[in-house]
Formats: sequence, structure tokens, C-alpha cells
Amino acid sequence: MRCCLVDSKYVQQFKKGSLEMILLCLIAKKETYGYEIITELNHSGAAVLGYAKEGTIYPILYRMQKAGLIQCRIAPAAANGGSKKYYSITEKGQSVLVELIEFWKQYTVCVNEFIRDCSLPEVLL
Repeated sequence: MRCCLVDSKYVQQFKKGSLEMILLCLIAKKETYGYEIITELNHSGAAVLGYAKEGTIYPILYRMQKAGLIQCRIAPAAANGGSKKYYSITEKGQSVLVELIEFWKQYTVCVNEFIRDCSLPEVLL
């Protein structure tokens, strides 16, 4: 009997581990704000990552800002007269992202080798 992987604590750990790298990738593409990041995650990755929520994304953004990986600027929001916080990647963030991507490439090659050599019945793979 197969378990439901969507709720598996093991799958959740994989998602958590890669989310910071994914956020850095999105912010490296262009200066962006929180709602736009969440929308992009939900549009492009919801099938695998699950739906992104503010309560998950904003704490990570704050943590990355505190670590000096991203910076933000406040700009007036045209729609409601309030303000928006725009995020951009820092030089340190770019260096960390390059390291993370390189590690990810090596990591996936390594994991794929183990998967390929796994002795489970093919029905389960």
C-alpha cells in the first residue's frame, strides 16, 4: 500500500530545503514583491510544491533579508495609496545562489544514481 506523499513529512522536508533557493532564483530574475512571488510560485510550482502561502513565504524572505541575501525597498503602491516592499538580490545573495545551484546539480546527479540502482520493484518506481 502506498502512502499519500503530499502530506508526507519526508516530502515536506524536501520542499522546505529547496524553497529558499527557489525564492532566490525568482528574486534574481527581477526586483519583485511578496504577492508577485507567491503568485509565481502558485502558477509554476503548485503541482509539486503545493500552494505557497504568506505565512510560509514572508518568514523566509525576512530571514534571507536578515542574512544579507536580499534587500528591500519600499515604494508607493499605485492601487491603494499604501506601499509595497520590493525585494532584490544582493551580491552576497548572488554568490550564495550560484553555490546552491551548483550543489543542487551535484545533489540531483548523486540522488538519481541511488534511485537508478534502487532494488525496489519497478511498479513502485
